[in-house]
Amino acid sequence: MQTTNVMFQQDPADHVLEVGLKDLWYPVCPSSFVKDAPISLRRLGYKIVLWRDPGTGRVNALEDHCPHRGAPLSLGMVLGDRLACPYHGVEVRQDGVVTRVPGSPGCKLEGSKAARRFHVQEGAGAVFVYNATDPHLEAAPPLRLPEQLTSPEWSSFLCYTEWGCDYRYVVDNVIDPMHGAFLHKQSHSMAEGDISAEFQLRDTPTGFVFEKKGQRDVNFDWTEWMDTGIHVMRLEIPYPKTGGPGGNFSIIGSYTPITNRTSGVFHWRCRRVTGWQRDTWRFLYRNRLEQRHWDVLEQDRVAIENMEPDANRREHLYQHDMGIVRLRRHLKNLAKQQVEKAGAPA
Repeated sequence: MQTTNVMFQQDPADHVLEVGLKDLWYPVCPSSFVKDAPISLRRLGYKIVLWRDPGTGRVNALEDHCPHRGAPLSLGMVLGDRLACPYHGVEVRQDGVVTRVPGSPGCKLEGSKAARRFHVQEGAGAVFVYNATDPHLEAAPPLRLPEQLTSPEWSSFLCYTEWGCDYRYVVDNVIDPMHGAFLHKQSHSMAEGDISAEFQLRDTPTGFVFEKKGQRDVNFDWTEWMDTGIHVMRLEIPYPKTGGPGGNFSIIGSYTPITNRTSGVFHWRCRRVTGWQRDTWRFLYRNRLEQRHWDVLEQDRVAIENMEPDANRREHLYQHDMGIVRLRRHLKNLAKQQVEKAGAPA
């Protein structure tokens, strides 16, 4: 039997989007994942080793690849801000510099910046890394999270999960408020409001809002997309008084590629509460609301994971999908700019 190999060349901009745009912050895991022993996570097209310096408590991150022979540094020993590779004992500092080659002292590898470093910050219960174009970038820009995750007037819970789909399907799901009135109509908070709507786009200083015309604070009625050096999405779900103090429920989302079929899904559930109301709400959330929210999230997961990988190439979009079109176009343009920049002469 004669067979023929057919080679497909991926659009360079699509490849950039598939593994995640460069020069942005991304959440990679909950803080609780990283303890003193190194862990290896696949994120953003890399295997990344993370460990917590026992002396300072600071989280460090390098590509999980020893610059000597490529063994995983995550199998090695923690030496404060350095890791010793298990294979030949090569020591690599958190800034990517090889500090010691015990098998050949004084060799050229010693002192070289031979490993990819990742700048790390912790906040809102998560570990964030900066996905720099330059593997040896000296300083990353500050991580700018929304006030819902930084202000003392707010309280939040991180809900982390991993879904079996391209992270862009998760993004499409969140910029699509209309699905709330259908997929979640049996939920505890999204049974109200019209099942048809006209939408509009509204620009903001950091992105845009995609919202229903003539309906607010009834259902999942709008989504904001923001670029503050990290791509995050914000929405609100109105809550009855039985849902506790703090008014509408705010959700902050950020989504990280693990592979082209797996996504890191970060949602922070937030309410504006201080003093005794904060304690009341946090107790109520843990005891009454959290499982309901996971139930709603599960409806999204099942729908998205069962979509074919090429579902977004066989669509018939309509007015409800203006937000999806706007965001996809914007991200594609950012990816094209990165491709052009990478190909430009130095």
